[in-house]
Amino acid sequence: MTIEKGHLHANGLNFALLADGPRDGPLVLLLHGFPEGKESYGEQLGALAKAGYRAVAPDLRGYGGSDAPQGVEAYAMPHLLADIRGMIHALGEERVDLVGHDWGALVGWPFVSRHPEMVRSWTSLSIPHPTALGRASGLDGAGQADPDQQARSSYVGLFHKVGGAEELLLDKKSERLRAMLRMSPGEVGIPETQIDEFVAGFERPGRLTAALNYYRANLKPQAYASFPPVPNPIATPTLLVWGAEDMALGRRAVEETAEYLKGNYRLEILEGAGHWLQYERPADVSRLIVEHLNQVSRTQGQ
Repeated sequence: MTIEKGHLHANGLNFALLADGPRDGPLVLLLHGFPEGKESYGEQLGALAKAGYRAVAPDLRGYGGSDAPQGVEAYAMPHLLADIRGMIHALGEERVDLVGHDWGALVGWPFVSRHPEMVRSWTSLSIPHPTALGRASGLDGAGQADPDQQARSSYVGLFHKVGGAEELLLDKKSERLRAMLRMSPGEVGIPETQIDEFVAGFERPGRLTAALNYYRANLKPQAYASFPPVPNPIATPTLLVWGAEDMALGRRAVEETAEYLKGNYRLEILEGAGHWLQYERPADVSRLIVEHLNQVSRTQGQ
């Protein structure tokens, strides 16, 4: 099948999207992370389509071809959750299989918690349960920090420097932003042509600020105990895929994620993989997602 380009209107904004698969297939909504875009799911769109699913990957608000409202508060979690709810309805569905990577997963976890009736299955790529991550990073104020995770999360402080972070990341032909996207432990990572496209998007006026506003609106240390809002134990069938060489996410929060789930849960650790799982291990990621969706479909169909 051929990947389609399109748009949808949801929650008062216009979102660009890529889609593949039969229009009458079960809907899979794929949410990307920072600093990426909908193109990060190119391989998974095709694999899901081949398996009979209707796969849709939108640019989140502020990214790529989607609208970018101004102001930090426009990127607060309630707006991000409303975006996902609006997208599902705009696509003509009541329930989806949800997949998220990086910030897409940080939005996905609380969405699944708050709207379990709208999610058949949940797949998180790289990101453990936010409460486990908050404990490990020391941002929950409980005094149970993991020094390893604290070191990995230190970049968040930089992203809170309004203007300073933008200047640093876009300085000297955006080499620091490019360096983030090139951080893969093996030989396979994000292709340079794709890095060029992502960087060009962030070099547009206000676009990097929009993406950084996800951190500024939601990852304030003093407010982390209530973010992301995951008030209920998650019973939705869940798959967590983590790269053992991830530069931003350590092992402790990954291993503690099971404490916050009460439904069917599967953890897959990809040895030798880093943070950009869809690019570094595309076949493994696609296979694991399809297996998870198929298993949930069989179980719920009984």
